[in-house]
Amino acid sequence: MKSIYVRNFVAIAATVSICFLAVSLAIIGIGRSYVINSNQEEMVNCAEEVSRTVSALSDYDSISGWNIAVFTSTVARATGNQILISDPSGVVLQCSDAKPVCEHFGCSVPAEVLLATREQPYNQLTDLGGLFSGPRYVVAIPIVPQKGACLGFVLVARDADKMLGEWTSMLSIAAIIAMGVFLAAMLFTLFYTRRMARPLDEMAAASRKFAKGDFSPRVEQTADPTDEMGMLIESFNKMADSLEQAEKRRSEFIANISHELRTPMTTISGFADGILDGTIPREDQDKYLLAIRDETRRLNRLVRSMLGAAQTNARGADPSKRTDFDLTELALQTLLSFESRATAKQLDVDPQLPEQHILVHAEKDAITQVIYNLLDNAVKFADKGSCLVLKIFKDNGKAYFSVKDHGETIPPDDLPYIFDRFHKSDRSRSLDKDGVGLGLYLVKAILNSHDEDIAVRSEDGCTEFVFTLPLAELGTRDKHE
Repeated sequence: MKSIYVRNFVAIAATVSICFLAVSLAIIGIGRSYVINSNQEEMVNCAEEVSRTVSALSDYDSISGWNIAVFTSTVARATGNQILISDPSGVVLQCSDAKPVCEHFGCSVPAEVLLATREQPYNQLTDLGGLFSGPRYVVAIPIVPQKGACLGFVLVARDADKMLGEWTSMLSIAAIIAMGVFLAAMLFTLFYTRRMARPLDEMAAASRKFAKGDFSPRVEQTADPTDEMGMLIESFNKMADSLEQAEKRRSEFIANISHELRTPMTTISGFADGILDGTIPREDQDKYLLAIRDETRRLNRLVRSMLGAAQTNARGADPSKRTDFDLTELALQTLLSFESRATAKQLDVDPQLPEQHILVHAEKDAITQVIYNLLDNAVKFADKGSCLVLKIFKDNGKAYFSVKDHGETIPPDDLPYIFDRFHKSDRSRSLDKDGVGLGLYLVKAILNSHDEDIAVRSEDGCTEFVFTLPLAELGTRDKHE
């Protein structure tokens, strides 16, 4: 099956060839007509000049005299024409041929030519009734003195091959130049169609790799990104990015499941086998059945957490779902859901929020999850009776959100890995036996999908998480302020 590159090249080459052929034929026809008309116009001028001169000399000599013979021979050599002079009845009396005795002397010009010449200058391709050996372009006009009857006729003839000789030479040169131009056009067409088809070839090759699970190929953007091909390349690369992200999320999800489900499933299977084969005594079976129930419930919580993490992460990565909202109001609403837990731990909550609204542009539900996870982490690990500080401020075109708690310090060795999935430091294992290590990982993933960042500082019993969000457009902020 022919490729689109070959089809495009054949179509463009055929179009160029047809247009080139049409233009060439038109130029040849127009050029030939122009050469003939120019020569015929020159022959008419020559005939008129000879007619006036012969008319003037006729006062002193007959039209068959020596003076007129010399004059016609001179003009014929100068113009390259053949000149004949006849009497009123058409009998040739003068000829410009160099022969001492010309075969045209005494021959008669056809009567129809003389008749046509009396009305207007005769201008035709003819052999004058056999007077010439072959067809020639002939111009004939009468010799009419100022006073008196017609003295005869002047006939100016030129061979057709001689007339078009120069044109034929020029046409050969023009044909060589035209062939060079045509070949250059074909080479340009070949290069251009190949260049136009290259992104399509790359897309086809990339698609074949996509089918095999490799989503890394991208198409190089060499065209104008605003034209159709540039927009197609940009859309294809965005699609490839989406597929790669989806595959990455799928791989991460599978890795999460295989990582976290292996231990509880092994425990459940081992205890069940022990009960069934009698390895575990009957009096101890209730204890192991309780362990199986606890592991099953843990699996259920784990699966729900991973599904929620995957859904929230995917939602935050979709730019079309981002809106403008009040970060201060969202923080207060989320903080209310921790009121009972904060009261139970006798925490002093200090919300340091600005008086004016701070509008941000993000996916509201995803950011709600970020704030909730950070507050949950802070309430969970804050010392009883300590202070929890929530702070929001603006700086350098960004909104900053800070959550600070006072409790056990995170070990310095754990800080670089605090946002890794399933990572739990020593204090989280001791204080959060039900944790699955996805909370802070989800926070980091959501903020990364918004092209934002989060930082953590933990020292001297104080732990603070700070993340950024993009401010809403100025016009939107003004409406709310």
